[in-house]
Amino acid sequence: MPTIKGMSGATFARACWAGLRPVPRLRHLFVCVADHFEPEWNGASELLKRERVARWTDGYARSVAGVADSRGRSPQHTFFYPMECYQPELVEPLAELARQGLGDVEVHLHHDNDSSEGLKSFLLDAAETLSNKHGLLTRDSNGLLRYGFIHGNWALDNSHPDGCWCGVNDELTVLRETGCYADFTMPAAPHPAQTRTINSIYDAVDDPSAPKSHDVGYPLTIGCDRPADGLMMIQGPLVIARKGWCQKPKIENGDLTGSQPPSTTRIHDWLRAGIKVRGRSDWLFVKLHTHGAQETNTAVLLGDAMREMHNGLAASSQRRGYAYHYVTAREMAQLAVQAQRGFVDPDFESLSW
Repeated sequence: MPTIKGMSGATFARACWAGLRPVPRLRHLFVCVADHFEPEWNGASELLKRERVARWTDGYARSVAGVADSRGRSPQHTFFYPMECYQPELVEPLAELARQGLGDVEVHLHHDNDSSEGLKSFLLDAAETLSNKHGLLTRDSNGLLRYGFIHGNWALDNSHPDGCWCGVNDELTVLRETGCYADFTMPAAPHPAQTRTINSIYDAVDDPSAPKSHDVGYPLTIGCDRPADGLMMIQGPLVIARKGWCQKPKIENGDLTGSQPPSTTRIHDWLRAGIKVRGRSDWLFVKLHTHGAQETNTAVLLGDAMREMHNGLAASSQRRGYAYHYVTAREMAQLAVQAQRGFVDPDFESLSW
């Protein structure tokens, strides 16, 4: 069987199978865009960083004007901001977009050769900064700030095969104890940090003595208790896209880029990934990702290609008879918990933390 560089044969086979299976009968589809938003990318100057943020604050509302889901809600964009590069003047405009009801801001982090203690202190400080300075995040009933997380360089839980870009084997424990409600890093394919588990929502239980504890886990399942020491993993689609038999296989990993633009034709593959809570196959979760500060990506995300995708979702919804919902990363995690608890229909009014 052919494979793709950086992708194991078993993972490739599972992705192929996912790309061939039929789309399940749907009642609700939840769509989230998780943006690894990095204004400092490629050594940007202070001026360029501000320009990258301004393109979103000036153009995002305009780009989604007139677009709405089945509930009449506009598209949502979740900015995972790299807190090791925190600058208040860059975060505050994104927080204003959140206050306008257009998305949310969560935690992104690039680090290397770190320690558990250093990571814990950094994450607690990062959450307090987003809350105190920008009015972001929410607290649970115990007063702990809750945040969503994406790991830079895909190396969650020290999973890079070269041992770089993290250094913390008990990272999942540190994340959970500091208030992380879910991780949104995967898929990473074709990067070698890709997990064996694909197209899943599951709880990963940390082995603090070993890296990559999220390689496998416990799928969220209706009526089944979640492990108390687990951290929810919400993965995006990973399938081998359907192409002609004579063409090379192509990864569909939910990445929205200038070279891999959003389109109507990609929607079917996202649905075929079948990401769900077990026992609730009529709710599907599509978590897409991007690096939205990069100019070539900004152009498609704020342009006609993204609008074509929105139109495609509306057409698919009408044709297949399901409701589709634009949600933030936080809302997607909450809805996964509702599904696990046996909700027949989503309760948007009771979303918390």
